Amino acid sequence: MWYYHRNNCDTCEKSQAFLTKHKINPTETVDARKTRLGPAEAIKLARSAAQLIATRGAKLITFDMKKDNPTDDDILAVILGPSGNLRAPAIRVGPTLLIGFNKDAYEAILTSRVAQ
Repeated sequence: MWYYHRNNCDTCEKSQAFLTKHKINPTETVDARKTRLGPAEAIKLARSAAQLIATRGAKLITFDMKKDNPTDDDILAVILGPSGNLRAPAIRVGPTLLIGFNKDAYEAILTSRVAQ
């Protein structure tokens, strides 16, 4: 499990609280302030996943990367923040990449896959 986050980020704090509560420990943690993933790296990461789930406010956007075959522009529109870098938090667990925090998505993806 790969976890990309930023300190002093409200959404990252919610994500971290969820992980702590459910005793989920990422195998790799990346500090988004020290390691910035720009558009090319973000696309590479997204394309390596079978499923992309991103939040935009209360809206949940899901791409089946093979079936939906989203364009790079479609992907970048949901995974990049205002800085032009990958949004944090981002979690890669198995074939799924989660961008942002959504409690329901975290419960569905993280608690089931990490328990396996």
